Amino acid sequence: MCSHCSCGQPTRTVQLRHNLLATNDTAAERNRERFAAAGLLVLNVLSAPGSGKTALLEQLAHQWRPAPVGVIVGDLATDNDAIRLRAAGARAVQIQTGDLCHLEAAMVGRAFDQLEHQGMELLLIENVGNLVCPTAFDLGEQLRLVLLSVTEGEDKPLKYPALFKSADVVVINKVDIAAAVGFDRAAALANLAGVAPQAQIFEVSARSGVGLDALMHWFSHQRQ
Repeated sequence: MCSHCSCGQPTRTVQLRHNLLATNDTAAERNRERFAAAGLLVLNVLSAPGSGKTALLEQLAHQWRPAPVGVIVGDLATDNDAIRLRAAGARAVQIQTGDLCHLEAAMVGRAFDQLEHQGMELLLIENVGNLVCPTAFDLGEQLRLVLLSVTEGEDKPLKYPALFKSADVVVINKVDIAAAVGFDRAAALANLAGVAPQAQIFEVSARSGVGLDALMHWFSHQRQ
């Protein structure tokens, strides 16, 4: 379709129908094959900033025994989270995405090349803190975990339905302060049931350890 711009020169609008995610999907399938060959249970962990992703992964690194946990960390800048996770006993590789608000499968594949995965059973991909951008990008994971903090409010599943609809498991974190922040648990569970009926739901405190035993048992069952 042609038209004219203000300068009088003809312009052309081109509709691109090519699947822009095709390259990513190809890399994701390659990752999935590599993860399966290594015998790994792989989770893509998504949430808003400040929801407690890293604290949860620290707990998992402490408690998943005897095998070490692997973590691929995505942040716009710094390697702070990778340092924290290594201190917790995880094998961690940091990806710095710069201005990119999500991880892509090729990035994860390159990070996996740097990860000593021998003897590992569980690989966690800590995605960039964002409830929109990472949703469409398959990284080759087996399961998608969405973390929801009580400090974010019970309506997050309604505001960001695409993310929650893609979740295999939703973890409600910081339940130890739910009363203090006025979190409406019944409303949150109802919203999740309406938007993400397929998702397993766990209520935990990454700080105190409440609820983590049930989550760990579920992970173990999924790996088996």
